[in-house]
Amino acid sequence: MEIGRGDSTISHIVADTTATIWEALYPRYMKVPSKEEWLRIADRFYELWNLPNCIGAIDGKHIRIQKIPKSGSTNFNYKGYHSVVLMAACGADACFTMIEAGHAGRNSDGGVFKASRMGRWLQREGNRLNLPNNRQLIHDETGGNFPFYFVADEAFPIATYMLRPYPRRVLNNCKRIFNYRLSRARKSIECAFGMMNSKFAVLSTPIASKNIKTVNNILRAVCILHNFIRKREGILYRPTFNLQDDEEQNSPEELQQAINEPLIFPQRGFGYNFRDYLAHYFLKPHSSLPFQWKYCVP
Repeated sequence: MEIGRGDSTISHIVADTTATIWEALYPRYMKVPSKEEWLRIADRFYELWNLPNCIGAIDGKHIRIQKIPKSGSTNFNYKGYHSVVLMAACGADACFTMIEAGHAGRNSDGGVFKASRMGRWLQREGNRLNLPNNRQLIHDETGGNFPFYFVADEAFPIATYMLRPYPRRVLNNCKRIFNYRLSRARKSIECAFGMMNSKFAVLSTPIASKNIKTVNNILRAVCILHNFIRKREGILYRPTFNLQDDEEQNSPEELQQAINEPLIFPQRGFGYNFRDYLAHYFLKPHSSLPFQWKYCVP
């Protein structure tokens, strides 16, 4: 004879279990990185994706949910279903470093980031995240100290602490190369979301909960378990290319003038200035990738 459990009982069990998983694991598997740990993350981004001074990739993901009673269209997103937004940052090996769950699905990624605690800490309280001091880029002879930064897509603001791609309407070859180099690192967060989806079946269908707090508990538990698995049993990425390799560069002739121009470090600390500087830095022989000309220059 089967003995069933009521919806209310199951709901309490799920809420308590997922909250306990988060509380037990996050101090070890998702604590705020120290300055030394941020530096190790930056070194790993350079080792794997050849992007210097990058300390993370940020993006938001719409998590499908069943309509919460009396919520109206609060969670109805532009994709045509009800969702909550999971805002997350990760390192080069697709382990989450920061997450924030529960923002209404009708909001854009940029709006969620601005309203999130993560965004406030970066915009106004950077010291809360223990971010390291600016550091000179590898092979950069100007002597300027470049800020550490996160990478994101076009939905996010550009600032000294966050770089995003150039808009498609203004692209030239130099900017195409920058977008390509940025996307090599930015795909880390997409890979993290993809691995998380493939591991946890709860994300393959709309989360069935009438309580937004329970939904948030489930998402936190899923993210911390993702880190737990990646760090204990996951296969770390391996570098696919070494900048010291003697492969021929074959840079195109139309970029020779830009390649030969000396780098001038930005005098003003605006995100646009640092993006332009990094774009020209990627053209220099010691910091360019042989295959970037093939994939980016028509």
